[in-house]
This record gives sequence, C-alpha cells and structure tokens, in this order.
Amino acid sequence: MSGTPRLDDTHDVALRSWVESAHADAHPDASAVGTDFPIQNLPFGVFRHEFEERPHLGIAIGDQVLDCLEATRAGCFHALDPAVRDALQSWSLNGLMALGRTDARAVRGVASRMLRVGTPESDAAQKLRDRILVPMARVSMLVPAEIGDYTDFYASMFHARRVGALFRPDNPLLPNYKWIPIGYHGRASSIVASGSPVRRPSGQTQKGADAPPTFGPCANLDYEVELAIWVCGDNAIGEPIPIARAEEHLFGLGLLNDWSARDMQSWEYQPLGPFLAKNFVSTVSPWVVTLDALEPFRLPAFVREAGDPQPLAYLDAAADRARGGFGVTLEVSLLTAKMRDGGMPPHRLSQSEASSLYWTPAQLLTHHASNGCNLRPGDLLGSGTVSGPTDNSRGCLLEITRRGADPMTLPGGETRTFLLDGDEVIMRGWCERPGAARIGFGECRGTVRG
Repeated sequence: MSGTPRLDDTHDVALRSWVESAHADAHPDASAVGTDFPIQNLPFGVFRHEFEERPHLGIAIGDQVLDCLEATRAGCFHALDPAVRDALQSWSLNGLMALGRTDARAVRGVASRMLRVGTPESDAAQKLRDRILVPMARVSMLVPAEIGDYTDFYASMFHARRVGALFRPDNPLLPNYKWIPIGYHGRASSIVASGSPVRRPSGQTQKGADAPPTFGPCANLDYEVELAIWVCGDNAIGEPIPIARAEEHLFGLGLLNDWSARDMQSWEYQPLGPFLAKNFVSTVSPWVVTLDALEPFRLPAFVREAGDPQPLAYLDAAADRARGGFGVTLEVSLLTAKMRDGGMPPHRLSQSEASSLYWTPAQLLTHHASNGCNLRPGDLLGSGTVSGPTDNSRGCLLEITRRGADPMTLPGGETRTFLLDGDEVIMRGWCERPGAARIGFGECRGTVRG
C-alpha cells in the first residue's frame, strides 16, 4: 500500500469528453450536479442489450455505455495484453478482477484516451461511435461479477453503538468491537442487481419474551446503506494478505443495500448471528468505481476517540492511517406507493459519510484473510451500515425510528416505522472536493413486494 496518491492525467479536472452528456454543464438544470459518470470516473459494469441475451462488459460515460466487447473487436484496446483483451470480452468482471488492479488501471487509461477530446485514440473511437457506444436507457444492468462469497461487516461504530443501545442499554458496544472487525458470512446466491423487486420474507418471530414463536411474513422490514467492496486477485489457502498489500486486492467500490428482517433477526441472531433475516436478498449497484478513480478522494482513516485501543500490528500501517479512508457521501431516499401515485419526488431519509467508518476497507480485507482464508476475484465485502454521529446520518430505519418507537412522518402525511409493500428505497453515492471532478456511483434501487 503506497502512502503517495496515484494521480495521473485521467484525474485532470480540465478533461473534456466527446460524449456530450459526460459533463456537469450538459444538464439542462444549472442547479443540478449533472452526471455521475464524467470522463474522470469510468466505472466498470456488466450489461445486456435490449435485443441480445449475452452479457457485455461496459464502462459508463455520461448517459452512455462503452461496449468493451465491441470496442475490443474494433481494435480500440489493441495496445493491451491479449489476456486483458480476452477479459474485456467476457460475460462478467471476474476475468479482469483476476488479472488485478494494474491491468484494470491500464484499461481505464486507454478508455480515458479514447473518450476524451484531442487524442489520436479518440479520433479513431469517434468514427466507431455507433458501434461502441450504447445509451444506458437501452440496456439492462446486471450484477457486475459472479460472486463466489459474500461477507458483511459491521464497520460503523455509530451504527453499532446505536443498535446496541436499543438491545443492551447498559452495554451498547461489546468489548471486542474496537479491537476486531466484526463480520458474518452472507449468502452470495441472493445478491441481485439494482431495480430487482424485493419479496417480503417470511420467518419465525417472537412477540413477547414468554410467548412461543410464530411463522409468517416479516413485519419489520428494513434497509441498510453500505459500501460494496469488490475483491480482485486471490490468495492461497493458508496465506494471509498483509495490510501493506491489501489494496492490491481491492478492485473498487459500489453501493449495497443489505435488506434486513428485524423481527426475524432479533429472535434468531443469538448465539450464531444473522441467518434468514439477512440472506433473503441483498441489492448491489451496477457500476464498480475503481480505486484508481477514487484516488482524489482518499482521506485519513477514522480518528479514534481518546482512550480507544489502537489496531493490532497486523491491522496497522502508516499508509492506511494516512489515506485508508474514502470521501464517499451516501444518501438514502424513500418513495412510497402513495407518493409515486401523487407524482411526488422521493423523500431523503439520511445522508452519511464513508469516512466515518471505524475500520478501513484495507483493514476489513486484511482481517478477513488473516487466518489464511482464501479470497477470490469477484468476492464481495459489505462495509456494514454506514451511519454517522448526527440524527440525519442514521443509515437504517432501525436507527431512525428507534426500533419502531419513534415513527417518522413523510411528506403527504404518511408515517413509517419499517417498510411497507410498494415502498422503494433509493441509494446514491458520490465523491466531491475542490480541485477534483465530482464522480458518482449511480443508484441502488429496490421496491418491496408482498
């Protein structure tokens, strides 16, 4: 892990693309932020044409997708190694993730020169525009990788402390929390793409301490706003990944909604933790923003409170302390069926910052592999609910409504403690700072069905 920012010409705020929609000033509303996908971003995803079953790798640029399969066949990536060109013609990002960050960085660099104004590569690419670009409105976005394993962490101290206070008022934060990244193994098979419907699960719940459990539909359905952390490269069984090399295995970040059945969870979670309350569905955003695109938005790791223990040596590195955090803003909005029918816009529920996470992504990955657990390309790590210290930065309804004790009132007079059928949860993420081009993650959406 290098402590020096890896900035290059792809981050130049003055870059312009020949794809008109890739500029903030292309938006007709001057007050709007414009696109999430300027030339400085170039995230990877997997899509399907409206007329074709075969998935293609794509790179987002404005409101268009650079079709990596067609661009490779047209010779646009001829300067890259044959193995990289093969990966760009695959059905998922796993091939590129297996090659690692260096080759992904090379792809991003070539794509930047193809899509910016004033390079020989862009002159050639513009002549192929109708072949290599496809409007986002005409494609279906898929889960970006074939996920072998999924692990969800609990990396926000603010979330852990608030939730702990609801269940253990006298001991909200367990003693191991500030020493060890807490996580559990989730279910990879039920991870779906943004826009997929969310079926309300059924399970066992208990209405009172002395009552027998009953089986039926979840009544306390919740969301959790998280960072999706995508793994690249691999390590053999028995070989840990030292924190100095952790970021070699971090391909990029996305958004994750870890849907949660709170009433089922409170009954089943002891003694072994989450099970059916968490594995019925999780939603990921379709675009993976690479760590290279995020370079201008690196931050120091979370500053621990006075008296907190410092990380053990295997989780500690000067470079991670200096720039292990990410300046990502996460926003959650709710659109109810009534609001939708009335033409109302979504209502913002919270806005939190990934910089408030107690553990960095590098620490999460290092800890995961510290016992010799082998990670593989396309594995997914969730950060856990990203919550902050303020009331408007609570990352789930369990926190916002205090387990249903404080219902919230929505525009139009509706109230909510937890999600009802027809409710759509919309998550967005972005990075911005002076001197850098704003980049975004797109959306992570899901609508609850009965």
